Amino acid sequence: MTALQAYGYDGMIPEGFLPARITEQHREQYTVITERGDLAARLKGSFMRGAIVRADMPCVGDFVLLQYNDSGPSMITELLPRRTKFSRADFSGHLAGYAKHIKEQVVAANFDYVFILTSLNRDFNIHRILRYLTQARQSGGQPVVILTKADLVDDFTSQINEVKTAAPDVPVHAISSRAGYGLDALAGYLQPGKTIVFLGMSGVGKSSLLNTLADEEVMTVKETRKEDASKGQHTTTHRQLFTLPQGAMVIDTPGMRELGLLDAEEGISIGFGDVEGLFAQCRFSDCRHTNEPGCAIRAALESGTLTPVRWEQYQKQQRENKYTDDRSAYHREDAAHWKKHQIHVRQHMKANMRKK
Repeated sequence: MTALQAYGYDGMIPEGFLPARITEQHREQYTVITERGDLAARLKGSFMRGAIVRADMPCVGDFVLLQYNDSGPSMITELLPRRTKFSRADFSGHLAGYAKHIKEQVVAANFDYVFILTSLNRDFNIHRILRYLTQARQSGGQPVVILTKADLVDDFTSQINEVKTAAPDVPVHAISSRAGYGLDALAGYLQPGKTIVFLGMSGVGKSSLLNTLADEEVMTVKETRKEDASKGQHTTTHRQLFTLPQGAMVIDTPGMRELGLLDAEEGISIGFGDVEGLFAQCRFSDCRHTNEPGCAIRAALESGTLTPVRWEQYQKQQRENKYTDDRSAYHREDAAHWKKHQIHVRQHMKANMRKK
């Protein structure tokens, strides 16, 4: 197995290019792993001109092709197809008072598992977990819920049951990085060549878990006072890919206070299959599920087979997904228009060259 195959690359290598995987990113500066070891890299000008939207730009976990340079940064010339990607809605321009349009932000790529970390103390929030699960399902990776800081609570049975009831198809593990509790259950995910992305709010223990699995302090974790232990502290400021002793890889991400759903229709359908399965039982195909006769949703609510909380969770995620989709349509249309323009320009340039 070559060095890059150990990092999950199994594609063909075009002649004259060096395949690489992005392990770290600071604005336009990248660190990549290759057959030649770790290299500094940056985007080639033609790549930047060809990237239609922000989602086309490389991120941590991506496989790319390089023009190797032994006397400076190598040039990233092409982004290879992604197996999986975790995206969220970027509201930065929207909140800054610019045009009310929302962009896609790709957080990580080419992973196998999505570890959704939340602590068992004050941070625990089933609604937030379900939002992460929806976007994780949309990503193409397998979601796993990790309930951290088990040593800080006396009994976490109710939290585990709450997650299992809301998402019966998703594995749930309660752990304590400090006490070593529950870590053996994670061994099945930590296989050579597999990649795991850590997601969660700040202070839930992502860096502590990474250090424990790596058996060394690869991420600095600040000490917390006993009375502030429920909050946690962290120093993760950028996304980075780490290789564990077992050969598995972890993409650690900064804490996300807000996770905007984006293009999450499939993820919602998977997570709320029980709800959408009732729609076909309604008497009318255009039932609005309010007071129409023969409404299966209303009947399920009345009988208790569908709880009001779950129905509201479904409706809330659908409303948010529609909101972000409507406001990201501008960028999709603009990207398609710009792509057509670029193709037209290239064709015109080739035609002029032939005439000469």
